[in-house]
Amino acid sequence: MRVVIQRVSEANVKVDGVVVGAIQEGLLVLLGIHNDDTTEDIQWISNKLVQMRIFDDADGVMNQSVQDIDGAILLISQFTLYAATKKGNRPSYIAAAKPEIAIPIYEQMILQLTKDLGKPIETGKFGADMKVSLLNNGPVTIIIDSKNRE
Repeated sequence: MRVVIQRVSEANVKVDGVVVGAIQEGLLVLLGIHNDDTTEDIQWISNKLVQMRIFDDADGVMNQSVQDIDGAILLISQFTLYAATKKGNRPSYIAAAKPEIAIPIYEQMILQLTKDLGKPIETGKFGADMKVSLLNNGPVTIIIDSKNRE
């Protein structure tokens, strides 16, 4: 499982011109699901997202988590995070999980993040043509891969 995390002041996602998910201060999370992802990947990534200290404390030091600031999470599925680009100019997405595998994992991630954050999260629409808008705060952008956790 691979995520791109962006600390945002606000973010939203539209499908067919309609906002389907929106947050104020918090994390915009782009989620790529690999063919081999498991429940352990879901739990590990969710824990990292909720507890990662990338928000400023009173002294301006990144020392607070999204949970500490009572922030929000907007989760967007993005299979292109598993693009293989070594050969040619057209990326291959063979490592990205097919919808029959990815959708249940995506839904489990929503449930896990909701549980770990202690409140509902916002989402995009799996498989849709989404338009994502954000105001990156910092900018702070971090990439995490659950296969690199050891």
